[in-house]
Amino acid sequence: MRIEAPPSMVQLATEALMRMLLSGRLQPGDRVVENQLTQELGVSRPPLREAMRVLEQQGLITQQPRRGAFVTQLTLHDIYEIVTLRRELERMAVDLGVPVREPARLARCHAALDRHGACARAGDWIGVLEEAVEFHSSVIGLSGHRRLEDAYRSIQLQMLLCMGMNRQARASGESLVDDWDRHRRLLGVIEAGSPEAVHRELAGHGDMAFLDGIEDRVGGHSPESLAWLKRVREGDR
Repeated sequence: MRIEAPPSMVQLATEALMRMLLSGRLQPGDRVVENQLTQELGVSRPPLREAMRVLEQQGLITQQPRRGAFVTQLTLHDIYEIVTLRRELERMAVDLGVPVREPARLARCHAALDRHGACARAGDWIGVLEEAVEFHSSVIGLSGHRRLEDAYRSIQLQMLLCMGMNRQARASGESLVDDWDRHRRLLGVIEAGSPEAVHRELAGHGDMAFLDGIEDRVGGHSPESLAWLKRVREGDR
């Protein structure tokens, strides 16, 4: 039996800040006030600052000289880079990892999906997002390619923000349990063993609903991001 190390204060502070971002308690453009957060989260300055550095490295917090730290506003170009990189990493992982050759890798997918389902049944929508990210990370892990998974995890928090926007876009027509069912269907296709079928399922996975009208909600348009958005809407993802 493997004994897992307890989460560090830095990890707990990072998770708490992410939950504040996902819940809207910290909005894009808001100043991140250390004194206020140490009292609210019950942590000292060192782990809070480390957590802020983690989010800064992920591009979610921006330090401005003489002004302090602010929540970054994702641009359309940011979203274009996050989504296209995620797609290519997933494509490579499926090509390398399906059909699945190691039962332990598949067991990891099932464990993440079980936690996802528990959060869905409990009505914990932020937990659903977090476990959806873990499920997709476990799909990447099917490849048995450590550096590929490291690359995927390097944009994990940014993906979580995009998934949060997508969850809000789908909320009126898809319950949390429906979200879980969508991921269960993907795992079923993976277990069937056809990489081509998995690619088709991922293409229709429904994780781009938030792109409808996105150019009117965020700035930072670039020629690349606008061309990509046009291709997405034409069905070339």
